[in-house]
Amino acid sequence: MDVVLAVKNYVSRMITDAGPGMKVLLMDRETTGIVSMVYAKSEILQQEVYLFETIDSMHRDEMRHVKVISFLRPTQENIQLLCQELKSPRYGKYYLYFSHAVSKSDVKLLAESDENECVCDIHEFFADYYPIDSNHFTLNLPKCSRHFMWKPSDLTRACHGLTAVLLALKKCPMIRYQVNSDMCCQLADSVKSLISREASLFDFRRADSTPILLILDRRNDSISPLLNQWTYQAMTHELLGIKNSRVDLSKVPGISKDLNEVVLSPLQDQFYCENLYKNFGEIGASIKGLMEEFQAKTRSQQKVESIEDMKAFVENYPQFKKMSGTVAKHVTVVGELSRIVSARNLLEISECEQDVACQSDHSNALQRVRELLKKPTTNPLDALRLVALYSLRYEAHANNATTSLMDQLSSVDGRKIISAIMKYGSIGKRTNHANDFPGAISMTKKFFKGMKGVENVYTQHIPKIKDILDDLLKGKLKEANYPYAGASVMSDRPGDVIVFIVGGTTYEEVACIAAYNADNPGVRVVLGGTTVHNCSSFIDEVRSACAA
Repeated sequence: MDVVLAVKNYVSRMITDAGPGMKVLLMDRETTGIVSMVYAKSEILQQEVYLFETIDSMHRDEMRHVKVISFLRPTQENIQLLCQELKSPRYGKYYLYFSHAVSKSDVKLLAESDENECVCDIHEFFADYYPIDSNHFTLNLPKCSRHFMWKPSDLTRACHGLTAVLLALKKCPMIRYQVNSDMCCQLADSVKSLISREASLFDFRRADSTPILLILDRRNDSISPLLNQWTYQAMTHELLGIKNSRVDLSKVPGISKDLNEVVLSPLQDQFYCENLYKNFGEIGASIKGLMEEFQAKTRSQQKVESIEDMKAFVENYPQFKKMSGTVAKHVTVVGELSRIVSARNLLEISECEQDVACQSDHSNALQRVRELLKKPTTNPLDALRLVALYSLRYEAHANNATTSLMDQLSSVDGRKIISAIMKYGSIGKRTNHANDFPGAISMTKKFFKGMKGVENVYTQHIPKIKDILDDLLKGKLKEANYPYAGASVMSDRPGDVIVFIVGGTTYEEVACIAAYNADNPGVRVVLGGTTVHNCSSFIDEVRSACAA
């Protein structure tokens, strides 16, 4: 159940099957992003892949002595472009690989277009999703709903992406879905129908326990995307944004050109892999340790007094240079996060957010939100999320406080956004669980290690997905709220669970899943969704869903 390894193995097989010799990798925009998440360019160059092209590029040179590995999504547009390519081939031999099942009619079209008999192989490799880390994937499908219904093309894409995950992991699961979500119901039916149509693809050897695919709606937990985050991965996405494992730092004051964009991938960056779920204070301590290790290596590299020293320097230089880049990258990212936290007063704001979301002191929550809204340092986005959290938390209270708080927002469309969030995440659209909003929680305050005078990590909030998983694995998840797609019902405890959130995941939920897997050795949970949210993208999602 490793979604990264599954895609990497597929790409490795494509390259291996093409055999030795110079190769070109021909992709579309989506498969380019998918491959880049599992292979660094330097790594793939070592396997004689010397050129990367896109199928829609009109300015590709003719190189008949070169093999081409074509890895495309089986869309009608790509099939047409590939047919045109085969009629006037630019390369010597073509190895055609698709990220999902290809229809017989499309295969026939390709065969008819191959007049020069250049095609050596055609195969389906189910890498039709973006693997972020071993237990998290996305489809990069933001704003997929309008009036809380699927856009038809997005429903097809979601179905193909989700079934590709199942095929890559070799799982034929029982499907459960959130009953009060039309989008979950539609997706469950689409996935079930595709599995029935392509039964031969899903004919895997029966496992000891039946896997479960659980399809949820983002509307069931609108709190998680609104909260500021304090783990390294989640915080970076919230404040800087992560897209296909890349972070744009070009707007950071005084940034050097080689750090305009950096890659944060647990597959390619050992430091990031070891620290992505650590809190901000712990990251400070980790960065300090990384720098001390680098300084020690620097001092050892400076001692070049003999032939043996010179030889050791040459042998260690690539590793030294890589470590230098790692240090520069993470020091820059953490430094920028620290600057934003200070400039936007996020420690105080986040403490208030957590208390609003997790405590039950209404008068104190209202007073603190009002005070923060009055502060000139409060960013318009932070003000908006504070009012949104309060509105969701206390929507059942008959008071005019929400209206007065909306009047304090500086943004012109703030009132519209709050109304849309209320519609999106209203109580009537959530399934009933004991801690939709927990009562007073007695929390022992934790400390940011390495940050003087700053206490409280602000991790009171627990995403709702944890309670849903607990109920599922204990056999207590109500069938009335989460029915099965089809007549079969599970009698035993599932061992593998794939959770898919229509409307997007959050990195807080990813950290929760990682901890859940660590605490439950007999269970493996993989989380995926239509997109990965921070607060800004979630607000865009809400606007799209509620658009007139």
